[in-house]
Amino acid sequence: MPGLSQTPRMLVAKPDGTILPHPTLRMAGRSGAELAPVDPCQLIPLPAGSEIFTLPGRRAWGQDPQSGQLVPVDEGPDGQAVWPVAAFMAPAHTQSLLPAYTSLPGAPRLPLFAYTAVGEWRGRFYACGARVDKDPRQDYPTFDEAAMRRGLKRRLKAEPGNRLLRHLADCALVNCCPAAKNLFLGRYEAPLPTSPACNSACVGCLSLQPKKSGFPSTQARITFIPSVEEVCAVAVPHLKSAPSPVVSFGQGCEGDPLMNPPLLEASIRAMRQATPRGTINLNTNGSRPAAVRRLMAAGLDAIRVSLNSAQERWYNAYYRPKGYTFADVMESAKVVSDMGGKASINYFVFPGVSDREAEVEALLKLIRGTGLALIQWRNLNLDPDLYLETLGDLRWAGRALGVPALLKRVRQSFPKLRFGYYNPPWQGR
Repeated sequence: MPGLSQTPRMLVAKPDGTILPHPTLRMAGRSGAELAPVDPCQLIPLPAGSEIFTLPGRRAWGQDPQSGQLVPVDEGPDGQAVWPVAAFMAPAHTQSLLPAYTSLPGAPRLPLFAYTAVGEWRGRFYACGARVDKDPRQDYPTFDEAAMRRGLKRRLKAEPGNRLLRHLADCALVNCCPAAKNLFLGRYEAPLPTSPACNSACVGCLSLQPKKSGFPSTQARITFIPSVEEVCAVAVPHLKSAPSPVVSFGQGCEGDPLMNPPLLEASIRAMRQATPRGTINLNTNGSRPAAVRRLMAAGLDAIRVSLNSAQERWYNAYYRPKGYTFADVMESAKVVSDMGGKASINYFVFPGVSDREAEVEALLKLIRGTGLALIQWRNLNLDPDLYLETLGDLRWAGRALGVPALLKRVRQSFPKLRFGYYNPPWQGR
């Protein structure tokens, strides 16, 4: 990166949460389970809106600038025990290395966030990653909290009986969901959660975790099925008035919207009767291609299918599908492309897994077979060690090429394929 002449200093955290740079060691990273040095070319200034986390029960590792060796760090300069430090990057950014640590016996499970290598240089934090979407819709500085609250109060006063609107108000105020905030700001993409149920049992489900998982869900799942009228009362004003509007079924605060196709079909038809404006999108696991076909006929514009992997064995290990197959997921994306819509995948990037040789080849095959228009390069929100345990032995999948090499390979193979992070406002089919 221009202006960054060397690898930043390693960060460590005291048990009281105090974060400080190591006096001599440089930051290191991790690819899968393998510790690795950091290439300064992979570093960007930590984006506004990012967070810094401490990782208790884990041993930090840094790089000796003289020998180049990676060394463990258990104590700070004052002799106190220290923990590793990680960054949770703001939306629109994709990580390229995990933080350098090894877990100690009895280490607690980490909460559902994406953990990125981070260091300090001349008073500024730097993280291993890149911005993959220029869209500012969830950039922290663009949110006017006072204006959002005014919009929220105005909408609730006008529609006091709309349960979906009240749910989204809680999403905005309690969970600080940027998509819900944008709804009340009258801009960008509006969320339309509809389903309390799901036919996947994802290891990293954001809205439903069993007690035995060792970590809580990060969002409260919707507990009711809204009516067509409630859905359209949220969606239609947004489609009519927001600049380049998008409305999306399928949110982190629900199961999967394809559990109730009749509701989606009736809602889409009602929206299109009210206005031809904007993009109607479906975020889903893609488990029911026949239902997707009906939704496309009703007026759906786009689909985003979530995937942790382009390979069935890793997909099944993480998603734990109930009553559907990986072939169904691929068919759903293909149906949308074949019917003139825009198909994308929400691809959960995990350094050391997503960039394995076998996975890269499988992803290229998937793009060719489904006619994808876009890949959203999002980070996997899960304890890294738990994910590696979930997938099992990785050696059969070849070596890890590095996330930058993965992006370059896909770009070279499919120069017209769009890279991003959000659902864009597709201009018609």
